[in-house]
Amino acid sequence: MAEEPTAPVERESEGKSKLWKGVFAVTGIMTTLVIYGVLQEKIMRVPYGAGADSEYFKYSLFLVFCNRITTSAVSAGVLLASKKALDPVAPIYKYGVISLSNILTTTCQYEALKYVSFPVQTLAKCAKMIPVMVWGTVIMQKRYKGPDYLIAFLVTLGCSIFILYPVSNVAGSDISPYSRGRENTVWGAFLMVGYLGFDGFTSTFQDKLFKGYNMEIHNQIFYTTICSCILSLTGIILQGHLVPAVDFVYRHNDCLFDIALLSTVATTSQFFISYTIRTFGALTFATIMTTRQLASILLSCVWFAHPLSWEQCIGAVIVFGSLYTKTFLRKVPQQASLPEQMPNGASGAVKS
Repeated sequence: MAEEPTAPVERESEGKSKLWKGVFAVTGIMTTLVIYGVLQEKIMRVPYGAGADSEYFKYSLFLVFCNRITTSAVSAGVLLASKKALDPVAPIYKYGVISLSNILTTTCQYEALKYVSFPVQTLAKCAKMIPVMVWGTVIMQKRYKGPDYLIAFLVTLGCSIFILYPVSNVAGSDISPYSRGRENTVWGAFLMVGYLGFDGFTSTFQDKLFKGYNMEIHNQIFYTTICSCILSLTGIILQGHLVPAVDFVYRHNDCLFDIALLSTVATTSQFFISYTIRTFGALTFATIMTTRQLASILLSCVWFAHPLSWEQCIGAVIVFGSLYTKTFLRKVPQQASLPEQMPNGASGAVKS
């Protein structure tokens, strides 16, 4: 009987602990991924230098290489610190498949920023549930219900409206540095389709790898990013972009700082994503990621002065309304595996 009064105190203490953990998770994800979004747009769309000496950073694969080598170093450190085995759990070629697909995903993402604005790209990413469902059916033999297809259709509809109805080419409209007169939405849209297809395959194959092998998350991240480092470095050398990219960051120290910060926040975001899913589950994570995407679009519009047409505003309402509806209509939140949930905002191997 004497112990009963302590129960409310324990519950109150547990509630406060949960609250602070939630604040930590939300702050971490929102901060790292919003900074990540602003930085990648700045690197790919804002010239470095002043006056006649200004020039754009054009080496997307070099950016991928820097991100991957940072993540692989951190994941190796985590494995060593936790005294977990560094031996590969799955055949190396399977890590290589994920690495190749992930490199193509991220390269398409960075290249697309040359032709479409960050708000267009971010909203288009919301349509990744379509390829995830397609690959899930083909690779994992999954079955989806009617509401899943309805939400996917509405999100795709909203994204299509947002992409197809940009602001007319008037003074002050958003212009891509790689096109004349207006954004090259056709090529940009093609790159985004490539991004969505490769990203959907990456996340689905990661899920298959996790379920097929008793694999720890940092083990997969380490070997996937090591393979990505080798593949991306090989691609840079074959393209003849290694020396020009190094020379560019040598001449523009602010670009070097931006790339280092981008790689750091990309790697840090993986910790917060893992922590949030393991602590609060998929439902909370999906809500945070949807909010993060909305915040990133709003911040980009303000920071880089992207104008939005009224049709684009309607498209954005359709997309985020559908995503929030999907999130809050889930009656039983499921503790999904980490790589399965990361397509909402981050790939399992590394943040795209």
